[in-house]
Amino acid sequence: MTVTADRFSGFVAIDWSGAHGVAHPGIQVALCHSGNAAPVIVAPPGRAWSREGVADWLLTRADEPLLIGFDFSFSAPFVMRGAHLPGDRPTADARALWAYVDDSCDDPDLGARSFLEARRGRHFYFGAADGRKADFLHWRTCEIAIGGARKPSTVYDAIGASQVAKASFAGMRMLRRLDGHVAIWPFDPVPPSGALVVEIYTSIAARDAGRPRGRSKIRSAEALNNALIALGSELHDPLDRYDDHSTDAILTAAWLRAMATRDDLWRPAGLTRQVAQTEGWTFGVS
Repeated sequence: MTVTADRFSGFVAIDWSGAHGVAHPGIQVALCHSGNAAPVIVAPPGRAWSREGVADWLLTRADEPLLIGFDFSFSAPFVMRGAHLPGDRPTADARALWAYVDDSCDDPDLGARSFLEARRGRHFYFGAADGRKADFLHWRTCEIAIGGARKPSTVYDAIGASQVAKASFAGMRMLRRLDGHVAIWPFDPVPPSGALVVEIYTSIAARDAGRPRGRSKIRSAEALNNALIALGSELHDPLDRYDDHSTDAILTAAWLRAMATRDDLWRPAGLTRQVAQTEGWTFGVS
């Protein structure tokens, strides 16, 4: 697979949220175009983005040559245990998992909190009453790095600042909404035209921009500009507030633009057909 320099002309990074409710300041959308102009924050249609609003925004742009990154896990571990949720309803691939989650939830705005809470202690860890946290931690193939290092959290961990469970399962509901209208990699191949959605991990973008491990979050104009320069971008327009959500989105949009033509990121060694269809992959992990 070769992605040519003219395949995508727009690059979108979306800092996601699994929070309860219908308006989420934690969701930020950043967009840049081919060239080197810095990404800009896309204003929400209301006071804050909703998950439904993000899905609608993307669906209206399905035919545009956009590379779109979301920072949540697109699926749950499968390969090591032969199931996403052992003992629960079987889901043969990631799309079946998205459908199961979506069909099981009536939470507002594509939320998935009820799905996790109904399976607390069986699949999801919410606290000490559920047992040993270590017993709940299982990783996808792409989350196990060279040397055995792992991401700090998994989709089964629903407690603490680093948890990604609520955002990821809410995101799976959103992916089901997009499925069939917008290509989703690696479950779909890169299409010859139109938009493509990929999973991102903002810490990878930060490291590639020169941020030291453990200090990936950016909270100042100077730090953001330094990181953007490292990715070949011009300086950004000043923000009203330098919060993690906005700076993560801006930096990662610039990173997507810089990395979009790297063949090794589209063809990582561990991305077998089984992994691609059941677990997915984080773009940027090679």
